Amino acid sequence: MLASRNTVARRLYYFDGTRNRELRYARNQKSPFVDEQDGNFILEPIIFEDGFLKVEDTNLVLQRFLEVHPDNGALFEEVDNKRDATKELEFIEVEIEAMNVARKMEISMMENVARVALEVDPTRISTSELKRDILVYAKNNPEEFLSIANDPQVAHDGLVSKMFDAGVLVTKKTAVHFNLSTNKSKMISIPLGETAKSATRAYFLTDEGVDIMKTLEKHLPD
Repeated sequence: MLASRNTVARRLYYFDGTRNRELRYARNQKSPFVDEQDGNFILEPIIFEDGFLKVEDTNLVLQRFLEVHPDNGALFEEVDNKRDATKELEFIEVEIEAMNVARKMEISMMENVARVALEVDPTRISTSELKRDILVYAKNNPEEFLSIANDPQVAHDGLVSKMFDAGVLVTKKTAVHFNLSTNKSKMISIPLGETAKSATRAYFLTDEGVDIMKTLEKHLPD
């Protein structure tokens, strides 16, 4: 049921640009505004059945009441098939675009997306599983997928994740350490509030970090 009159428990007002006007739906009145109604009002409940309320074309008072109701757009909204079809069409078009991008994506980029967006180590799954997961991700989250696919930062983030997956970098308490046969020293401390990967990504963007990143890349498996 929808609140149909102003009460202490549920205030119903409409601001017309000048003042707040009290609302009340009465089927025998010509207006939903109390200041335009007479004293012989007949209240009628407004009941949604299975989530829908059908309003007759001739019931102009209820149409106007619903239009100015404070819950319009929050608790309920008018059915608009044209608007809904437009939104659905837009989503389908984005979904198709995302699927096409996913189908043409190179394996190396798929691996980056898997590491960054899906938090999956692609070396532990087959190529078919990787392609399937990327296509499913693109279909279910087309806008998010396209944003990631077009983000140049993803390759950088994927490289950092690959270093942790491959074990050339490891986390020890609040620091990131090298994990090479000849070097087990600490690389950086992890700032409070950051993760090992986010701290490493930021460090690799510094002049010192770029050189270390290039060196570590040589220790990654093909």
